[in-house]
Amino acid sequence: MSEPIDEPRQQRWHPFVRTAFRFAFVYLLLYNLPFPLTAIPYVDMAAELYNSIWTWIVPRLARAAFNTEVASVFNGSGDRAFDYLLVACLLLIALAITIVWTFFDRKRLSYPTLYRWLNLYIRFSLGTTMIGYGAFKVISSQFVAPSLERLLQPYGDSSPMGLLWTFMGASEPYTMFVGFAEMIAGILLFPRKTSTLGALMSVGVLSNVVALNFSYDVPVKLYSIHLLAMALFLLLPDARRLANFFILNRPAECVREQPLFHRTLWHRGALVLASLFVITVLGTSLFQSYNQRQFLLSRRSPLYGIWEVEEFNLGQSTPTAATQRWQRIIFDIPGRITVQTPMNPQQRFSSQFDQEKRSLTLRKREDPNWNTVLTYEQVSPEIITLAGTLNGSQLTARLRRSEERNFLLTDRGFRWINEFPFNR
Repeated sequence: MSEPIDEPRQQRWHPFVRTAFRFAFVYLLLYNLPFPLTAIPYVDMAAELYNSIWTWIVPRLARAAFNTEVASVFNGSGDRAFDYLLVACLLLIALAITIVWTFFDRKRLSYPTLYRWLNLYIRFSLGTTMIGYGAFKVISSQFVAPSLERLLQPYGDSSPMGLLWTFMGASEPYTMFVGFAEMIAGILLFPRKTSTLGALMSVGVLSNVVALNFSYDVPVKLYSIHLLAMALFLLLPDARRLANFFILNRPAECVREQPLFHRTLWHRGALVLASLFVITVLGTSLFQSYNQRQFLLSRRSPLYGIWEVEEFNLGQSTPTAATQRWQRIIFDIPGRITVQTPMNPQQRFSSQFDQEKRSLTLRKREDPNWNTVLTYEQVSPEIITLAGTLNGSQLTARLRRSEERNFLLTDRGFRWINEFPFNR
C-alpha cells in the first residue's frame, strides 16, 4: 500500500477542474435547496418559501420566452415542462455565477475546504433521499399488492408504468430487498469513512432505477438522473484509486481525512448533530411509510368487490347498445370505480358515494365537465340495482357480487422444487 495522500498538500487544481467545481458547487446547491429544511420535522414548511419563488418565476418565464403556459401544481410527475424549465433556469444561473466567480477569483488555486463542505452537503442530501425511498419499499407502501381492478385488467391495456408497479407490488420480498439496498447505501453515505462504499452502492442502485424509469416511462427520469449524477460526483475524487484497485491491479493510496473543524469540541458536536440527524431521518421515513401503508390498506370502497352485471338497459335497443353494455363493475379504491364493457375493458370513473341519499356520482378524468348521478339500492349483500341517466339515456342495471376469486399472480406463492417451469 502506498503512502497516504495528505489532502491539504494538493493545493493546485487544473484550471478546468477549478471552473468545473465552481459550476458544480452553485448548481448542486441550487438544485438541492431547500434541503435540509425538508428533512427536519416541524421545519419543512419553511421550505415552501424557496419553492414558491420558482413556482412564481418559471411560469412567467415560459410565457415571456416561449409564449406558453406551464402548470406549477405538483401532480406526481417530475418530468413536467415546469421541471425542465426549472432545470434550465438553474443551469443558466449556475453558468452566470461561475463566469463572475471565475473572473473575480482567478488567483485561487484550489478549493479543498469548500469541496469538503459541498461533499458533506451532497452526502447528506443524497443519503436522506436514499433512506426515504428505501423506507417506502421496506414497509411496502410505495408498491402495494395489485388491486382488484389491476388484476382484472388485460396486460395489453396496462401502461408501462402500471406494469412496473404491478411487477413490484406482486412480490413484497423483492420490493423489500430493493428497499434495504437503498437504505443501506443511504446510511453508508453519512460517515466519511464509509461514504465511498455508500456512493458505489448508490451508483449501482440508482443506475437500475434510472434504467427502469426510462424503460417503463416513469415520470421521475429528470430527478433520478440528478441523484445518479450526485452519486458519481461523490466518487470523482476517488476515481483513480478505484480504477487502481478494481481494474488496474495496482496499489490504492490511502487518503488522510481532514476534519471539518479543528477544535475538538466543535468536531464532536458536529458528530452528535449528524448522528441525531441520521436517526431522525431513519425514524421519520419508516414512520411515514408505515402510516402510508396502513392508510392504503384501510382504503376500501363501501361496495368493495367484483360485481357481475346480470341485467343492463340503456335507453332503447340500438346497434351500439350492445357495445356499451356494462359487463362487470369493480369497486376497489374509494373515489374510483372501473367498468368493463365489450369495447373498453378498463373504463375508469372517479366516484363519490352519498350513503344517506343512496347516490353514486360518476365523473371522467379526461372530461371534467362530464358527470352523472346514479341511485343505487342494495337489495341484499349480493345484489345491487342501479338507476339513472348515462349519456342522455335512461340506465337501469342489476349487479350480483362475484364469488371471491383466486388470482394466479398473487396466490401462486413460492416453490423450492419445480419439476417443470411454471410459466403462464
